[in-house]
Amino acid sequence: MPTGTLLIIDDETRLRQLLAQVLELEGYTVLQAPDAHRGLELLQQHADDVLLVLSDVKLPDGHGVDLLPRYKAAAPDAEVVLLTAYGTIPDGVKAMKLGAFDYLTKGDFEQQLVVVVDRAAEKSRLKKRVTELERRVGQHYTFEAMIGESPELKRVQKLAQQVAPTDSTVLLEGPTGSGKELFAQAIHQASGRRGKAFVAVNCSAFPKDLLESELFGYRKGAFTGALTDKKGLLEEANGGTLFLDEIGELELNVQAKFLRVLEMQQFTKLGDTKPTTVNIRLVAATNRNLKQEAAEGRFRPDLYYRLSVFTINVPPLKDRPADVLPLARHFLQYFAARLSKRLPGLAPECLQLLQHYAWPGNVRELKNVLERAAILAPAGEPLAADFLPDEFHALNRPARPGTADDSLRALEARHIGKLMGELEGNKPEVAKRLGIGLTTLYRKLQEYELE
Repeated sequence: MPTGTLLIIDDETRLRQLLAQVLELEGYTVLQAPDAHRGLELLQQHADDVLLVLSDVKLPDGHGVDLLPRYKAAAPDAEVVLLTAYGTIPDGVKAMKLGAFDYLTKGDFEQQLVVVVDRAAEKSRLKKRVTELERRVGQHYTFEAMIGESPELKRVQKLAQQVAPTDSTVLLEGPTGSGKELFAQAIHQASGRRGKAFVAVNCSAFPKDLLESELFGYRKGAFTGALTDKKGLLEEANGGTLFLDEIGELELNVQAKFLRVLEMQQFTKLGDTKPTTVNIRLVAATNRNLKQEAAEGRFRPDLYYRLSVFTINVPPLKDRPADVLPLARHFLQYFAARLSKRLPGLAPECLQLLQHYAWPGNVRELKNVLERAAILAPAGEPLAADFLPDEFHALNRPARPGTADDSLRALEARHIGKLMGELEGNKPEVAKRLGIGLTTLYRKLQEYELE
């Protein structure tokens, strides 16, 4: 049975109450108003809940068609159906142009009313879901949602926040996996273009002979196999932001064509004779030194200087160690939720290994490590170091005699041996006291020859 809230605005009390009874029997909650003033008050109070407004055209204090924009402004996701005793074609046409879902004549709508209401309510539900999803996406890709407190991250965030409200081109430099796309998304969400498309293109993911047609599109017959017109990604991003990741992979001829886009906001499709105009904001990213590439002839200098209007260097994770543990905890919670598994934090040794690892793959590697560990770890226990990849355990392998950590290893061996004696060899209890996994304890017992 359908559910949801409807609003009926009609000065004919008996008809309004009859409609309300019919729709309440269908499972809807119905609000009623005798005039436009009271109807708009109710709509503003219940804007998040109302799926549909059923409004008479001739109200004591307004005309339903003229009131349509006010209904839409008060509840953007609600649909509006207009009811009239004397329908006219011009009124009906105007109502539909202004966004009415339907225009019904009283006396003829009994058979179709419930069907129209159900269709309009379902359309409104879908719009509300899309709005909620967009809101969540917007919250996810904001500067406030970024995980980390290091001075290095805060410095980069401040620069990105300063340039975000402008339409300036931004070049994000930094190693692969350091979070450049996250910064690009946050810049888009903090700009005046956030309601428009964010189109991300990884230039290294396309074969070089296809990238041009994907970016610019083509006309039917431009080449063998071009059976229809194709809209390019530049047109998909019109009004919004285009993010070109690994822009250093663009071939020189495509770079020349793209330079015109930045200078004139125009380009010519393959097989076309007229330019196409777009309005885009470009954010580009690279893990290369484009200035050096330009000096050595592998990248157009004029495009480099056009791209580098505002350059932001996103530091690798190894240069912001204070962000490792907050990110690790965040990813653990995220993957635990996805796996429907309770994982109450990270064990002390696991924390230590994560913090002292060099992270050559940056934030992306950290995310992948935590996903793997979350899959392997048993539910209900802190994530133990046992479930980290082998390269992490190299940090705890025996050192050569005479190295600086001999004394630390000896201290750890004595402490484990002491606990083994005190707890009469109860290995699970020893591992618990040490804050390590049982597998790690067995490895250390073997390593220190304590068995």
